[in-house]
Amino acid sequence: MSEERLWVQWDEGRMYDAWTVFGAHPGPEGTVFTVWAPNAREVRVSGDFCDWGEGNTLLPVGRGIWRGTVPGAREGSHYKYVISTSDGKRLWKADPFAFFAELRPDTASIVRTLQYTWKDKAWMEKRRALEGPLNIYEVHPGSWKRRPDGGFLTWRELAEELVPYVKEMGYTHVELMPVTEHPLDASWGYQATGYFAATSRFGDPEGLMYLIDRFHRAGIGVILDWVPGHFCRDEHGLGRFDGTPLYESGDHPGWGTYKFDFARGGVRSFLISSALFWLNVYHADGLRVDGVSSMLYLNFGIDDPGQKKFNIHGTEEDLVAVDFVQELNRAVGEHAPGAVAIAEESTAWPLVTYPPEAGGLGFHYKWDMGWMNDTLRYISEDFPGRQINHGLLTFSMMYAFSENFILPLSHDEVVHGKRSIIGRMPGDWWRQFAGARLLQMYAACHPGGMLNFMGNEIAQFIEWRYDEPLEWFLLSYNTHAGHRQFVRELNALYRKEKALWEQDRGWEGFQWMDADNWEQGILSFCRRAKDGETVLCVLNFRPESREKWRAGVPLAGGWKELLSSDEERFGGSGKRNPRKVRSRKVPCHGQEDSIVITVPPLGGTILKYMG
Repeated sequence: MSEERLWVQWDEGRMYDAWTVFGAHPGPEGTVFTVWAPNAREVRVSGDFCDWGEGNTLLPVGRGIWRGTVPGAREGSHYKYVISTSDGKRLWKADPFAFFAELRPDTASIVRTLQYTWKDKAWMEKRRALEGPLNIYEVHPGSWKRRPDGGFLTWRELAEELVPYVKEMGYTHVELMPVTEHPLDASWGYQATGYFAATSRFGDPEGLMYLIDRFHRAGIGVILDWVPGHFCRDEHGLGRFDGTPLYESGDHPGWGTYKFDFARGGVRSFLISSALFWLNVYHADGLRVDGVSSMLYLNFGIDDPGQKKFNIHGTEEDLVAVDFVQELNRAVGEHAPGAVAIAEESTAWPLVTYPPEAGGLGFHYKWDMGWMNDTLRYISEDFPGRQINHGLLTFSMMYAFSENFILPLSHDEVVHGKRSIIGRMPGDWWRQFAGARLLQMYAACHPGGMLNFMGNEIAQFIEWRYDEPLEWFLLSYNTHAGHRQFVRELNALYRKEKALWEQDRGWEGFQWMDADNWEQGILSFCRRAKDGETVLCVLNFRPESREKWRAGVPLAGGWKELLSSDEERFGGSGKRNPRKVRSRKVPCHGQEDSIVITVPPLGGTILKYMG
């Protein structure tokens, strides 16, 4: 393709591999630099190769793009673009396409060629979106663990510790909070400056590749958080890049950031290229797209009626952003086969996980924020108040199959005074741990994939702190060790029993036995696999055990308990069903047959039909 055609493709928003053209690329005669700055009067490259002096001038090559070869710049050189604006200012900007950057607080870009020999060919050939169980462990790389001196673990050190831990715990995927370069630790990575640079906090780019490679060889998928909705205002970043709003369309209300301008072709090429870069160059298996709601609505975060905007139909949907999201997800499907796109979308926007040709946004999954909010509100209620709030547990099944959902117990729910998961539980110490185990079992039994934030599995009482490691010392206490043991065995059971995940997208995989037992606070329902394998889930959200409790079942014969959250080795009271129970022709819960079981206090039991 001719150079001119490349620039047209960029300008029209159809260049999906822009990292191969833009940025810094070392060659035999020096490093070729290419940058987009249509309103610049002059663009130069300065760096350590010229003692940060005047540097080398780039030449305009069309469509607002500047290019040139700098003989002195080579692999490892530190540099910035020096952009002269029409009003006489000189802006020192990091490279939007840099693959590597200095460790904060320094902000220069680094010339880097990405070289890594992957050993995950078998994994990449078989990965398939929407197939198999989905149980995600969400991780903030900077605070999962720390070195004894308080420093970060490197990507390679994480590979040695995090990979075997996630494998041992039985999760199918890990989700890493943003790994893109960002200036402020307290943003958790969600306010980025480098959309093609793995943050240098944890080592070099190849270290992250090694970590992902190790996950894949352990049979674990990797999802990366990715933020196309907004970016930080730091002077060296994308904001007013050439002295004018280039990447941005304005301020993001309430977040102190800039919104991307999705109407500009170069911005679309930039963002879609970034998404495909992480999926193809870094072999990520999916992107969890942050803040989708803030992109879809023109007036997200705007309360003043006088400041509100409306589209040509007189409504508040951002039609340009909708078109961008659809194009993004088409590109993922076409250019990164087998990878998934996950929406963090918190409103009732319809058809989020439907294909664009059907009027949908094209995501593979959507976080079920309704389930999360209702469930956490319910479990925060003291036990007498749960009776009148029983509907918070059952309402999610009214819409459970309207989208492909993931049930998130994420980092957002254990910060800013919301309390930790176990810290929300009412009652004494024993009841708090029992309630935390029950919540995990409820998520495993409910239709939809699962996501559990690090620290939830050890029942950490304090809220998550981005600048401290998890409180791993808690595992020296039997209660916390028992909770982690329960989560590990529940995860193993979830992966093994196809009935819990194989038919997550329709009523053929779910059948209520009793949704309305608000007096006792008990839910009972069956999950079914494609081959007919069936499990019965009985969940008791009250602190009283139920002896000789009758449960309706859809199949006559023997039922065997697979797991009880109340087993003594987990810290429970030992109320179990140790022997196979057989059904009798006694009608119950609308079924002709029923079984009599022990229902544990603040606990759940999963029984399987054995014939």
